[in-house]
Amino acid sequence: MTETATRPWGAGAATGVGSMPGEDARETARTVTGEVGDFPFLPELPARGPGADMVGRSAGMLVDVYVHLQPSGWRIADRPGMDTRRARSWLGEDLDALEEFTQGYTGPLKVQAAGPWTLAAALELKGGEAALRDPGACRDLAASLAEGLRAHLAEVRRRVPGAEVVLQLDEPSVTAVLTGRIATASGYRTYRAVDRAVVEGTLRDVIGAAGATGPDGTPVVVHSCAPDVPFALLHRAGAAAVSYDAGLLTARPGRLEEAVGEAVEAGLGLFAGVVPALPDASAGAPAGAGPMSDPAGSVGGVRTLWRRLGLSPQALAGSVVITPACGLAGADPEYARRALAHCVRAAGSLVRDPE
Repeated sequence: MTETATRPWGAGAATGVGSMPGEDARETARTVTGEVGDFPFLPELPARGPGADMVGRSAGMLVDVYVHLQPSGWRIADRPGMDTRRARSWLGEDLDALEEFTQGYTGPLKVQAAGPWTLAAALELKGGEAALRDPGACRDLAASLAEGLRAHLAEVRRRVPGAEVVLQLDEPSVTAVLTGRIATASGYRTYRAVDRAVVEGTLRDVIGAAGATGPDGTPVVVHSCAPDVPFALLHRAGAAAVSYDAGLLTARPGRLEEAVGEAVEAGLGLFAGVVPALPDASAGAPAGAGPMSDPAGSVGGVRTLWRRLGLSPQALAGSVVITPACGLAGADPEYARRALAHCVRAAGSLVRDPE
């Protein structure tokens, strides 16, 4: 197993998942650093258009692999074009804004990129089928991503020298890849499930190549707000923590809970998404989400899970980071600001009252 890096975040930490509403990079950076100032993150603003979305932004980080936009989605190309340049331009603008609002900052700082399996499921080959169909293409994508991430992390450290950088790999498709539920281009079939050992090995290679080895490495968080997140597999691959929608885990107890408990006991951290990503989700939010007016109620499900697993209450606040349930791109800016502020208050309640 890959030795994961030391966690740079302290007890009672809170942060965002990644995406935010709006198109103004400076205003969003101001909001993020103001509301989750002890654990800021590099925002993504998909409302700006292609190249600012999760897949396009991450494809722009690839080394010697280029993409262009087709009506069906992102497709691998032979040479860089306007779409690749635009994705890199958006990222540069976001880094400029973050740098401006983190002058003198020291502490954890999270950056996000799509993971290798989500990219393989989303990027098309020349014939229109997903790269997922071709094991060689999957390997090439993973290697290109790893090299791109090394350069990206180095750039973040150059711009924010006091940062202890945390890398989040967004893998919303990893469960579907494991279970053979990614649709083909026609939509009538699905691609064959990828062997768990291959999925784990590829993630381990990317995590290791990004520098997440040893006590001084870059901690990697793997995020998925899909059901049935493979916690144990992600931990074996070297993830320091898993970011998930806490409501989905609360709704699916049993063997998955047992896997979470075993992974946490073995050192896995949890980024628990407890605040609804949309304001209209508050009324029908999953058990444990709680209303925005009750920070302690928002983490009630996390406390309940901790007790059921028989874990030490004293370890709770240091093992769990509080986040929204998923990205906030679909919300309005004011709700996004309040959601981040609420995460901070909810995380503080775990410190004050872990039981």
